[in-house]
Amino acid sequence: MAQPATEPARTASAVPPGSPDTAPVAGTPEQAAEAVMGLDMLLVDAARGPLRRLVPPAGTALRFGGALARKPDKVARRGGELVRELGKVVAGRSELAPGPKDKRFADPAWSGNPLLKRAVQAHLVTARVAWELIEDADLDWQDDERIRFTATNLVDALAPSNVPGLNPVSLKAVIDTGGASALKGLRRLIRDLANPPRVPTMVEPDAFTVGEDLAATPGAVVFRSDVFELIQYRPTTETVRSLPLLMVPPTINKFYVADMAPGRSIVEHYVSSGQQVFMISWRNPDERHAEWGMDTYGQAVLDAMDAVERVTGNERVAVQSFCSGGIITAMVLAHLAAIGRQDRVAAASYAVTVLDWARAGTISALMDEEAVQAATEKSRKKGYLDGAQLAEVFAWLRPNDLVWNYWVNNYLQGKPPPNFDILFWNADTTRMAAALHRDFIGVAVGNSLTEPGTATMLGTPVDLSKVAVDSYITAGIADHICPWQSCYRSTQLLGGESRFVLSTNGHIASLVNPPGNPKSTFRVAGSTPADPDRWLQQAETVKGSWWPDFMSWLGERSGEEVPAPRELGGNGLEVLAEAPGTYVFDK
Repeated sequence: MAQPATEPARTASAVPPGSPDTAPVAGTPEQAAEAVMGLDMLLVDAARGPLRRLVPPAGTALRFGGALARKPDKVARRGGELVRELGKVVAGRSELAPGPKDKRFADPAWSGNPLLKRAVQAHLVTARVAWELIEDADLDWQDDERIRFTATNLVDALAPSNVPGLNPVSLKAVIDTGGASALKGLRRLIRDLANPPRVPTMVEPDAFTVGEDLAATPGAVVFRSDVFELIQYRPTTETVRSLPLLMVPPTINKFYVADMAPGRSIVEHYVSSGQQVFMISWRNPDERHAEWGMDTYGQAVLDAMDAVERVTGNERVAVQSFCSGGIITAMVLAHLAAIGRQDRVAAASYAVTVLDWARAGTISALMDEEAVQAATEKSRKKGYLDGAQLAEVFAWLRPNDLVWNYWVNNYLQGKPPPNFDILFWNADTTRMAAALHRDFIGVAVGNSLTEPGTATMLGTPVDLSKVAVDSYITAGIADHICPWQSCYRSTQLLGGESRFVLSTNGHIASLVNPPGNPKSTFRVAGSTPADPDRWLQQAETVKGSWWPDFMSWLGERSGEEVPAPRELGGNGLEVLAEAPGTYVFDK
């Protein structure tokens, strides 16, 4: 059920792992992929190390303890419940059972073996009481999120399915392989601990080849700067929309989240729909590029627009941006509005992008002054924030899906992880320049995009209400990183007409959502009222992917059809390299 706009959106940490009715589902790459991409600019926790995630801030812990101390009757009642339920477990009279979708305990031995059954039940009742105590404490939203986040990590870590000598699938693997599985698992564990991000490998490093089975849509680099390469994709239709589309990917991941395996590629679909498509491929910065800040990337978007206009001869473009790329794009459009040039952009799209950080979920709740200072100081000294550190943080945001699932598969069973394109992309991490890291944190901590004139882009004040360009905004209803209500609030910040589309999927799956999946749907409404719950009540559900819907929306703003160009580049911009270019291979 959607949360009211005035309340913090619950994240995965708000659901007690192991609860019989609401246990999180783990065990497939698709489920893990729901949390692999996130709001990179706010992961200040990356500077503090994983052990800090198991301990809440001192102030939060004190307030939690104080709240419970003021309610001794409730604490005593919960303690009594725990003792009674554990007594039932020991006596074999407990009816507690894991949820039917909780694959951690799917093996028949967990319910058939009396000892294993008791271990699971003891874990479930302890987790349930822990969550009841958190509810009883009735903390404010930020402390509540912090405590739940810590509790999630601790409860998930202590699940009996993670214990080598207890998990039946581990014991069966040892017997079936004559002990070889244990040796393979140990080797995998040692390898993963020796290299960042020091979490279980989610996909083998040689599972895919970029440029062959990923990022394989034909095209060429037609412009290159120190900051980015611009890829123009080769048309596959005889005519194309006259208005070109410039795609702005996240700044902490490789661009090919929009160009996955054939049949799952956003770019491929757009090109086959008659759209002229250009893609920014960000350079992977290192210590030499420490001073690349928000203005650097904002200017890069303008440079890319210049190049697109030069190649196509069209003085206007459409822009589609993703996650952190959407924040930069919105600020650039505000800059263009301030200097009287927003007519250069005919339409804008923001996918899983948060512009209003008020109560944006677990990540914002985990931020405090100490964490912000530690993160910015560490990246300043190094010159960048390492993508491997961020990957580690992402993993611990969804420990069941992204840590313990692979702990069991890789180490306890000694098996390689299944191949999945999104997880391969997620592991292909990039760095974030120290200045950009600092600027993103500054924008988010101050929630400055909601206050006109507080933030600046290229020397001009940012006022998103002055951005009169029509916008197409997408979010995922199951997004644990960017709550859909937070994405929805962009409709109230931006000027112009907004179309908000809510996918039934999570963060990444709401992007990589090709047509043809019978389970895919999205919701859309004819207006965007201030209250997201009101929008949800009036929205209609449409079967299929939002990709064709976006192509139709963009087509209405793209002018007439023109003959497709026979050659890539032009007007002095020559082909520099075949797609996917060279920057995508930077490590």
